Amino acid sequence: MAQLIYDLDVDRVRANVEEARERIAVAAGLAGRAPDEVQLLAAVKYVPLESIGVLAEAGLTLLGENRAQDLEAKAGAYERRFTWDFIGHLQSRKVKQVLPWVRLIHSVSSDSVLEQLAKHAGGSGVEVLVEVNVAGEASKSGIAPAELAAFVERCPVPVVGLMTMPPLAARPEDNRRHFAALRELAERHGLRELSMGTSQDYEVAVEEGATIVRLGSTLYV
Repeated sequence: MAQLIYDLDVDRVRANVEEARERIAVAAGLAGRAPDEVQLLAAVKYVPLESIGVLAEAGLTLLGENRAQDLEAKAGAYERRFTWDFIGHLQSRKVKQVLPWVRLIHSVSSDSVLEQLAKHAGGSGVEVLVEVNVAGEASKSGIAPAELAAFVERCPVPVVGLMTMPPLAARPEDNRRHFAALRELAERHGLRELSMGTSQDYEVAVEEGATIVRLGSTLYV
């Protein structure tokens, strides 16, 4: 299957960003939260390098890339215009490649990655989120909730929060329990950041405490 590559129009993206921010504000209000407690991250896996500048024109400042080689190319070309996070599955052999470009890695979930962070992350200032498989899906990455305390203790760089990718749901509401479970887990361990919610369910995620929502298609089409 051919990959979808977004052909971006700045006016359309700007309108979509404004709508997403309005929806985030409404969802935050329903939970008694301030809208500025939630960061909107634009997922750019399918945005070509030459179109990244459109996102700055549309008012976006925080971008997330899933692939190490594409992160290096895009962040290298637009380093000063954006803040970059790594949001995809991270192979241990790619840790060194990712580190120079990002403020946060959202997807730390293996001891092999921890070993590479110990070797290469000293002085980088990078912080990490631990990916937790709250739904217990065999096909998904992430540690089990019961493993979190020991995993955080082994991590050689600061762990500031958690990330999850819940099941693809027929209704956004179906994922509320997974978002709530991640929030409760973060609260028990004193972690402030929650990267949860994508284009399909970000409003529910915000209601349940998301501090970063990762949006792709809803911003571009």
